[in-house]
Amino acid sequence: MTQNIYDNPAFFAGYATLDRSIKGLDGAPEWSTMQKLLPELKGKNVVDLGCGYGWFCRYARDQGAAEVLGLDVSVKMLEKAREMTSGEGIVYRREDLERLQLPAASVDLFYSSLALHYLENIPTLFSTLFDALVPGGRLVFSAEHPIYTAALHQGWLSDQTGQKSWPVNHYQQEGERISNWFADSVKKQHRKLATWINALIASGFVIERLDEWGPDAEQIAANPALDEEKERPMIFLLSARRPAVR
Repeated sequence: MTQNIYDNPAFFAGYATLDRSIKGLDGAPEWSTMQKLLPELKGKNVVDLGCGYGWFCRYARDQGAAEVLGLDVSVKMLEKAREMTSGEGIVYRREDLERLQLPAASVDLFYSSLALHYLENIPTLFSTLFDALVPGGRLVFSAEHPIYTAALHQGWLSDQTGQKSWPVNHYQQEGERISNWFADSVKKQHRKLATWINALIASGFVIERLDEWGPDAEQIAANPALDEEKERPMIFLLSARRPAVR
């Protein structure tokens, strides 16, 4: 099973302090860019992979989605999502995404925010998602950028001028990387950007947009902590489509 770090009490408590946990989608600085990658949601069947607190599920429902399914491996995350959700139109379900099975041609949009870099078997997941999408359906997701997952998780280094830098460690060597973020031994999977893209292509997807996201000057002015993100892309955003005819 995929590592369930979000049920670790220390990790869960730390994650709860983030802006994206407190403020929802508007607390995620990449959201305005991610939003532009989304198709029209009205009347669509939407699945959120790694739904967390359910912020996007509620957004999709409010945009008129016909059915919304939020999937997460974390019991604590799902409990929080249900607690924060009122009304109908959203189903939350515990699921290990690496063992996901869904009916063929049943989903219009798969969405995922910063969840897929925890998974070991991305090719199998992408094939599953492709088969579950209707022709013309979309996959829109964000993940930690390979430049970030390849970096040493020992903090910033400084050169002789005092300029901060983020050292990249063995970019070409894919596999498990360990970070200490809110808890010790958080497992993430480092894979090259080419590996992400080629896995999508091999599954049949057409790549529509890739964004190596970074904050703009206005965002840095509003939140100076984002200044370090201009040095290297921490995340990437990607939109892919199942062709109407394969």
